[in-house]
Amino acid sequence: MASSSEGSGDALLPDFPRGPLQAYRARASFSWKELALFLEGEDMLRLKKTIFSALEDDPLFARPGGGDLPMEKYRELNFLRCRRVFEHDLLRVEDMLQSPLKVWALVNCLGMYDWSLAAKFFLNVLVFGSAIYNSGSERHFKYIPKIFSMEIFGCFALTELSHGTNTKAIRTTAHYDPTTEEFIIHSPDFEAAKFWVGNMGKTATHAVVFAQLHTPGGGCHGLHAFVVQIRDPKTLLPMPGVMVGDIGKKLGQNGLDNGFAMFHQVRIPRQDLLNRAGDVTPEGTYVTPFKDDRQRFRMSLASLSSSRVSIVGMSVVNLKLAVSIAIRFSATRRQFGPTDKEEIPVLEYQMQQWRLLPYLAAAYALDHFSKSLFLDMVELQQGRLGKDASAGQAELGREIHALASASKPLASWTAQRGIQECREACGGHGYLAMNRLGHLRDDNDPNCTYEGDNNVLLQQTSNYLLSLLARRAQGGAHCKSRLKTVDFLEAYPDILGQRFEVPSLEDCLDSSVPLAAYEWLVCYLLRESDQKLNQEKRSGSNDFEARNNCQVYYCRSLALAFLELTVVRRFHEHTHQPSVPPPLRAVLRRLSALYGLWSLSQHTALLYRGGYFSGEQAGKMIETAILDLCSQLKDDAVALVDVIAPPDFVLDSPIGRADGESCNFPDWWHLWDRPRTCDGGTTVWARCSGKALRGSR
Repeated sequence: MASSSEGSGDALLPDFPRGPLQAYRARASFSWKELALFLEGEDMLRLKKTIFSALEDDPLFARPGGGDLPMEKYRELNFLRCRRVFEHDLLRVEDMLQSPLKVWALVNCLGMYDWSLAAKFFLNVLVFGSAIYNSGSERHFKYIPKIFSMEIFGCFALTELSHGTNTKAIRTTAHYDPTTEEFIIHSPDFEAAKFWVGNMGKTATHAVVFAQLHTPGGGCHGLHAFVVQIRDPKTLLPMPGVMVGDIGKKLGQNGLDNGFAMFHQVRIPRQDLLNRAGDVTPEGTYVTPFKDDRQRFRMSLASLSSSRVSIVGMSVVNLKLAVSIAIRFSATRRQFGPTDKEEIPVLEYQMQQWRLLPYLAAAYALDHFSKSLFLDMVELQQGRLGKDASAGQAELGREIHALASASKPLASWTAQRGIQECREACGGHGYLAMNRLGHLRDDNDPNCTYEGDNNVLLQQTSNYLLSLLARRAQGGAHCKSRLKTVDFLEAYPDILGQRFEVPSLEDCLDSSVPLAAYEWLVCYLLRESDQKLNQEKRSGSNDFEARNNCQVYYCRSLALAFLELTVVRRFHEHTHQPSVPPPLRAVLRRLSALYGLWSLSQHTALLYRGGYFSGEQAGKMIETAILDLCSQLKDDAVALVDVIAPPDFVLDSPIGRADGESCNFPDWWHLWDRPRTCDGGTTVWARCSGKALRGSR
């Protein structure tokens, strides 16, 4: 008898059209609708359906037939689409505040359609808007309704031509003039030009600009954020003293206008300093609630952790799309067979399973982790808004900073490798632009560099872990944290004494095995990194040189292993909780085990070098377990994709169609050339700018 949840699933999740994929769907060990309801919930599924339907039913979002649009046309169309998203009113401000995950869902749904659109919306509402809301005070809240009415359009201007990751070295200045109660924003030279700023190229009217704050006689008080108008909202012409423009074509996301700006003695009101981290009185006295400059600096840049967590979600979406395309294609593409008379789907080959199914498991594991980390970030921001100055709040901030700094590298690199593997696994068809894998690869690539270069960011995480070990050694302090990500370090010496002891292959097919191995691996790399750091210092290296010489093979590996452990742990706990419906337990636990063992297998050399593995049997058992789990998940792969794949219109890949008709070439051309009328017209920037910003049509 069908449960009520199945009935709800039928209403929200209609059956897929019958076709070549039906054979795999019939063999699935679980109901994909039940899994979707368990993972997402009815409210979230309903929201996603509303978003996808709004895009598909609106002619402005019709896919262009015949190839890529010219860059200028693409950017104009993307701006009009961004405006239309506001007009559809898909998510009200109240909903955003009450259910933050719905904001996450909206951005990711837009990203599934086109990351240029999602980034344009996200940078304006969530980066620019959140920076004002979280870093400012009531005097700045006047900007928030103007963002949602598109009276103004925003961007986040931190990075400069010569400095990005080294934020302390940002060179734009803000000198306070008490005679007029104004700040003077200035770029000392071209190297201090704000650069790579999304939305700044053509459409932003206002920017949150980071600059070094100077007061008369008080010297420099460090980096602070200011709201600066850079264009006239009606004409989009630059404001006096502002030189602003577009940086040109990129490798991907060319619907987003990345730009540069220089400021020549631009005066702004004193009140446009975002003052949660520090303020200046009318007379020119600097005041701050923080006694510790480092804590104030972290508060000034708190929005960066939010952006990094969002990039984790973006990377996961790209991985979901790629594996959806590749697995559906692999389930229908036939090559060779046991006899010359019948070819079999390439998904039946162990090699294809080994190439693709671990990335499917990674998509599920990282998706759960990214959502949980996003909610952790929301908790941190709520504490900051409530002016929680407790030691626990500060410790939570450090823990989330460490997690965000390593999760962006792990997620973006996993997506990068996964998309490429999916592209190659689809053979020549994967190389066709119309099948989207190339676009996904190009659009995902910047996730590895913006908001901090991945390799540099990992140093933040390893520094956090090394500081915990130092505190433990000096005063016997407990290694405990709000999110419990480092609590296992309480047993640091005991864990180092553990060894791999799994009696049989059957015992190896659970994520508790890689979980225990990862705890040992992190403790081992932490010890090795600490010893290497002390060795460098004893040899005469200063602190900078010592840390620089500890990154390769030590601290970098430590940070990645710690984040992989955290992902494995959270997904293990999620898939083993009592609330998981019995029909879903087996498939979810297989995904959890596969992700853990596959990730762990990339550290086999370290596991042997440190003595956790010994003899050839340990390594062979891990490899055999991975292949066994791939085999067990093979018949479930299409149904697992059905849970995470968007509708065909959004997925936009002929070889990834939900009916599996990927080899119906006449259908390909029909999909590729869909003439639909767009009421956005071909309005040039000068004509559309003011009206569009005011929400007119």
